[in-house]
Amino acid sequence: MSSDTPRRQFEDIDWDADRGVGLTRQTTGFLASLLVLATLFVYDYLRQSPLFEPNPVLRDGWDITQLDWLFTLSLLLFCFYIIAPLWTNRRMAAHYWREFRKNRAAVVSLGYLVILFTLGLFGPLLVGKPSVELIQGYQPPVGVAVDNSVPLQCAGRVANGQCYGSWAFPLGTTGEGKDILALVVLGMRVSIRIGLITSFLIISIGATVGTVAAYLGGLVDEVLMRYVDIQQVFPSFLLYILLIYLFGGSLLMFILVFGLLSWGGTARLVRSAALQRSEDEYVEVARCAGADATHVIRRHILPNVSGTVITNLTLLIPGLILFEAGLAFLSLGDPTIPSWGQTIAAGRSDLGSAWWVSTVPGVFLFLTILAFNFVGDALRDALDPRSEGNT
Repeated sequence: MSSDTPRRQFEDIDWDADRGVGLTRQTTGFLASLLVLATLFVYDYLRQSPLFEPNPVLRDGWDITQLDWLFTLSLLLFCFYIIAPLWTNRRMAAHYWREFRKNRAAVVSLGYLVILFTLGLFGPLLVGKPSVELIQGYQPPVGVAVDNSVPLQCAGRVANGQCYGSWAFPLGTTGEGKDILALVVLGMRVSIRIGLITSFLIISIGATVGTVAAYLGGLVDEVLMRYVDIQQVFPSFLLYILLIYLFGGSLLMFILVFGLLSWGGTARLVRSAALQRSEDEYVEVARCAGADATHVIRRHILPNVSGTVITNLTLLIPGLILFEAGLAFLSLGDPTIPSWGQTIAAGRSDLGSAWWVSTVPGVFLFLTILAFNFVGDALRDALDPRSEGNT
């Protein structure tokens, strides 16, 4: 190297050059995708106006709800801020995978969740919305036989006075003749939407508040944490009941109420982790070198609490799914959208003669919650090096 080449001193670093304008490829890609999504949203809004005549090609089959837009936004966040970092840091991703696969139950659970997500995303396009066919009510699942007098018309073979299940309805039907397979797949769609949208809303607000409170401290920390205290004692469930009484139940209302009012615990968890990271030497070095709070939080604090955030995400999603199923079971959900809780409730009076109506969606709900718990435990062990000594 030539001796005439100027050498940059550490104290000559221009921290202002990184403020506000320095966008990573990850952030740039997300903003570009967000711009496309916003453009489509504006088109969807304008096409409903009588002054706007949409293209007939796009008009046919275009039926996108507000929940679809929020779900698409959640998928963008998942891809750009969870999948993309793992893809760009393959060495760390390989290390995390080696640690994760030590838990065989978690690997099986992850495979189950991938199948669940795929069916929930694309399955409704194949099965369609189940219709009421009273004459096909109480058809048993494949491999199950019931008294031939239970269903009005047996879809399978009849032998010895018993009706056997048919592949026309592999998981059986409800008393109204609705295909339980279609109800289960549609319930998967509801579960992944509730889990992803609400949890990302909770994580986004909670992680931001917790990190800012931990790093800035003082009056900012005091004000934010006192607000968290007030919010955590606020009766969100009663507010949800009141809104149901006024406007009727909907999944969008569930997401907004519990997503905007349930991030207090996440904020406290992230604040605790961020307080520990704020005392680390690399943070002190950045401060002494002149880095402002925005740079330290964005480049040093948030990336190093991401393990806590991801682990908390895997625990939030099953809790939200179970909570929504409980509300649907009590008829406090959206009556127009089939969910697992709604299907379980539909068969609770027929457990003696048609046990599969409640049992089949109940099994899927149980396996989903269990799978998330296994994956969450394995992720905690893989992402937190301090847990290695305790296993």
